[in-house]
Amino acid sequence: GPGSVTGSDAGSGTGSSTATATGAGSSIGSGSMTGAGLGSGGGVSTAATAATAAGSSTGWGWTTIAVRVVAVGTGQAIKNAKNGDGDVLLVHSKDDEEVFVKAGWGLKRLDVMYNDFVIIGPRLDPAGIRASADVTAALQKIAAFQAPFLSRGDDSGTHKAEKKLWTATGIDVAAASGSWYREAGLGMGATLMMSTAMNAYTSSDRATWISFARKGNQDVLFSGDLRLFNQYGVIAVNPARHPHVNALGAEQFVDWITGPKGQAEIAAFKIGDEQLFFPNAAR
Repeated sequence: GPGSVTGSDAGSGTGSSTATATGAGSSIGSGSMTGAGLGSGGGVSTAATAATAAGSSTGWGWTTIAVRVVAVGTGQAIKNAKNGDGDVLLVHSKDDEEVFVKAGWGLKRLDVMYNDFVIIGPRLDPAGIRASADVTAALQKIAAFQAPFLSRGDDSGTHKAEKKLWTATGIDVAAASGSWYREAGLGMGATLMMSTAMNAYTSSDRATWISFARKGNQDVLFSGDLRLFNQYGVIAVNPARHPHVNALGAEQFVDWITGPKGQAEIAAFKIGDEQLFFPNAAR
């Protein structure tokens, strides 16, 4: 609603997203914007603050902006931003984000927050990955056992990270596609639902897993490898490429989410007593 930046991917379990904003007509008394870029989806957003920020300044010096979030995977979010269908990109694939900025599509990439990826699987753990020394060993055990593994397969940040991990194992999962290695082509929540039904292994961001209600007999079986670190970044779309974007609104959003108020909102965002994201913006 007016004055709030709503959680990208909130409750949906999808990857990243695009958001468009419309100007809100009234100020907010506290001057805070709640839940920006947060939610169970883990991916967060091609954020677009597409409308003029119309509200009056609040006591904290913020302008009220309503943001429309379009939740998609990171790959699609970046495509949307390149097409000018968003004002701010909030995603989690740093290499792709840096390419986006270097090519002139975005102004500057800033860290926002982080969590981690985890390997989910049947509690009985038929491939025996719990005691693995590292994530490479865990995936190699899944492949050796030919236990079903369900990939998102959707070019999301989670999918991109998973592919890098398989590359490190030396295993050609493309050759195994359709056998023990399956590709859902869906968002994170839907992929978790499928993997639960299949009793398969999968990779997920931890926030979506915490938020996912239908865990069945699945559990986190492997985590903690440094290669499972999951960084989120924010980028304002370059108005020189797309003059119609709301550059001022985008700047205000980026300043807020990387500033003290936005970072505090991220730290406070929990399900039960579990924090989903950890702020780490450096300005």
